[in-house]
Amino acid sequence: MAPGGPGVVKGIRPVAVRAIRGAVQVDANERSAVLEGTAELVTEVMTRNGLAPDDVISVVFTATPDLTAEFPALAARKIGFQDVPLLCASEIGVPGALPRVVRLLMHVETGKPRAALQHVYLRGAAALRLDIAQ
Repeated sequence: MAPGGPGVVKGIRPVAVRAIRGAVQVDANERSAVLEGTAELVTEVMTRNGLAPDDVISVVFTATPDLTAEFPALAARKIGFQDVPLLCASEIGVPGALPRVVRLLMHVETGKPRAALQHVYLRGAAALRLDIAQ
C-alpha cells in the first residue's frame, strides 16, 4: 500500500467523479423562459455544491417534448461553460408527465462524498423529487 493510503500520490488525494441531478419547470415554450430557467438551475446546482466551471466534466440536459424553443445548453454557455462538453436530448413523452421541464445530469470532480452533494429541483419540478429536501 502506498504511504498515506490507497490512491495517494505524493500526499495528493485524487478527487472523485460524481453526478448531480437537477430539474426546473419553465413557464412557457419560449426561448427566454428556457434560457432563464436553465441558467437558474445551473447556477443553483453550482452554488449549492460549491463548484466552479473548472470542476465540471460534462452536462447532459434533457427537455420534455413540449420544449422546443431553444437548446438548454445555450444557457450554460452564456454563464461561463465555454470549455465544458454539453449535450441536449429530448425526454420520453410519457402521458401525464410534468410538462415544460428541463433536467440536467452534471458530472463533476469533487472531494465531497456522494451523500454531501445537493441535487436541485426548482419551481414545479420540486414535485419530481419530494424525497429530497429543497
